Amino acid sequence: MIPSFTIEAADPASAARAGIISTKHGPVETPAFAPVASQGTVKALSHKDVEDLGAQIILVNSYHLFLRPGPDTVRSLGGLHDFISWRKPILTDSGGYQIYSMSSLAKVKPDGVGFSSHLDGTKYFLKPEDVVDIQVKLGSDIMMVLDYFVPYPSPEDVVRESVETTSRWARRSRDHVRRYENRGLLWGITQGSVTWDLRRQSTEVLVGLDFDGYAIGGLGIGEAKSQLVEILERSDGLLPKEKPRYLMGMGYVQDILEAVERGVDLFDCVLPTRNARNGSLFTSRGRLSIKNQKYARDERPLDEECGCYTCRHFSRAYLRHLYERQEISSAILNTIHNLHFYLDIFAKIRQSISSHSFHRLKSNITNKFKDGTP
Repeated sequence: MIPSFTIEAADPASAARAGIISTKHGPVETPAFAPVASQGTVKALSHKDVEDLGAQIILVNSYHLFLRPGPDTVRSLGGLHDFISWRKPILTDSGGYQIYSMSSLAKVKPDGVGFSSHLDGTKYFLKPEDVVDIQVKLGSDIMMVLDYFVPYPSPEDVVRESVETTSRWARRSRDHVRRYENRGLLWGITQGSVTWDLRRQSTEVLVGLDFDGYAIGGLGIGEAKSQLVEILERSDGLLPKEKPRYLMGMGYVQDILEAVERGVDLFDCVLPTRNARNGSLFTSRGRLSIKNQKYARDERPLDEECGCYTCRHFSRAYLRHLYERQEISSAILNTIHNLHFYLDIFAKIRQSISSHSFHRLKSNITNKFKDGTP
């Protein structure tokens, strides 16, 4: 079997590495950021915009597509890539996050999860095998197993139950996916919150199941940054070096840099796109709230170091005007800028690892965020 991940360069002073994830719809150069396209679209942008900005892969939400239009409909229309007309790789999540975020509508049982649709209240029950089937029907390139993670903080017995449930579902998913010959990659998800003994147990079980890649789940939901870093540091020693690692839902640049330094290869988050629509914009010197009155006559671009379409053509004053008038173009231009900002940082991260200058880049970005004034 041809390996789905190859390491092209490694930083000599840390665990950071640059590599390539090989999928049926092309390669993904890592470290990489996957813009979130929950319903099959990155909000406010066309696929051409997203591709022109340099996105190599997008994340689509299998839970939402399961509810509508449904995986059978998507498959009848040629699969997810044809349905949304995106020819590059697609990662689909399993719906585990929805168990967490809509816990009032979901009930976790040993065999799977029962839930009521947030749309019309229809009741469903999905087993881990069903979640694999849904993603195979969609035709995604990277599929995630169904997992169960709990809020932070949670009692240790609750965290233990989530680890044992996730491990049991992971084994069932791995066994079930083997019946498919022409399928995407299947990645496991470790749990355990910040309790290392449980996180180690989860990781060791999943590594033993030999997935195509591994996600580190259940983090970035309220734990201290020092705890996050410790879990990533320790996980690096357990996860196989020859498999890609994915830190789910992590979006702050400083956290991304810490994770890359500890061997993480793939990230996703709604932060750049959601914040853009709310007028919160990322610059090389920190975040800028375009709704602020002080920008009403500001002729400068959002970021004088940025080469995106928005910064090359429009002033802060105009962007504030669009936001205040609730123009659709406000969401478009702001999203172009924020997504460019993130994807450009990842391009610089990859280059810095290849040139053995990652720590210099990390220090430069951190210092600008700390000392700069947008």
